[in-house]
Amino acid sequence: MRFTTTLACMMDLHYYPLDNQNCTVEIESYGYTVLDVVMYWKETPVSGVEEAELPQFTIIGYETNDRKEKLATGIYQRLSLSFKLQRNIGYFVFQTYLPSILIVMLSWVSFWINHEATSARVALGITTVLTMTTISTGVRSSLPRISYVKAIDIYLVMCFVFVFAALLEYAAVNYTYWGARAKKKTKKSKEQEKQPPPKPHTTPPSDAFAPEEIIELQDLRLSPIPSLRHRHGSRLGAEATDSGRFPPSFRIHRGATRGPPGNKRPRVMQTLRRGASAIRSSIPKIKDVNVIDKYSRVIFPVSFLLFNAVYWIFYVF
Repeated sequence: MRFTTTLACMMDLHYYPLDNQNCTVEIESYGYTVLDVVMYWKETPVSGVEEAELPQFTIIGYETNDRKEKLATGIYQRLSLSFKLQRNIGYFVFQTYLPSILIVMLSWVSFWINHEATSARVALGITTVLTMTTISTGVRSSLPRISYVKAIDIYLVMCFVFVFAALLEYAAVNYTYWGARAKKKTKKSKEQEKQPPPKPHTTPPSDAFAPEEIIELQDLRLSPIPSLRHRHGSRLGAEATDSGRFPPSFRIHRGATRGPPGNKRPRVMQTLRRGASAIRSSIPKIKDVNVIDKYSRVIFPVSFLLFNAVYWIFYVF
């Protein structure tokens, strides 16, 4: 007796696509009991298994069994043939696993891009996230809609987490960099508001000493400093008019005083240094590498490597 049939096999897809399946074919007579029909396997029950080729599976073995089933209408003979199938993962490695690994590694490139290149890093992060979403959607569309989680789902979800974490890492870098600058500016402005305004520095005229001379500092680069060797009477009348025109903080009082000569010059230099330091502090300092980027260059690859080691050891071995 010879017949051709198409059979279906219920599969357990928890380990998909790294799974092994066991498909069983059962032959039984429902009309004749063992008193009428006796079935048994020959010494070579199955032939041609070695030459059989399946698109996604490799037959790694088979097992035959014959037993008698007792039913309400009698005892019936049942023959069973179980095939052990191993899924070929070559297709999934090149279509799913390898592209996912490359996309995750591509997301790490942003750690070497300057943190001020916002458009480049954000574009790279969003592109990798969308690519991982496309890969996951394509894999799920070719599978039956089952409720439990498969092995490939775990891998794709973890790859998506790594890619999305790389995008969030730049958000943390950007917030840390610009947030720190904003805090410094706020703190500096508060300190400046608390400081009292500078008091005008005047030296009372003395009859016993020569009167003072005034130098205007509003435009030192464009106006030459007037000579301090003029006669004392030449600036006497100009002092009254100039002292009302110039702010006290921009006047230098020089002349013969009771103190030692040259005491006022360090104060002017100190004022100029303060102005220069204020200008330098207002200029943003560009750092080549942020501390968060330095740690991410190590943490992300090591974490992904550990995940792959645990994943492949658990599902393959």
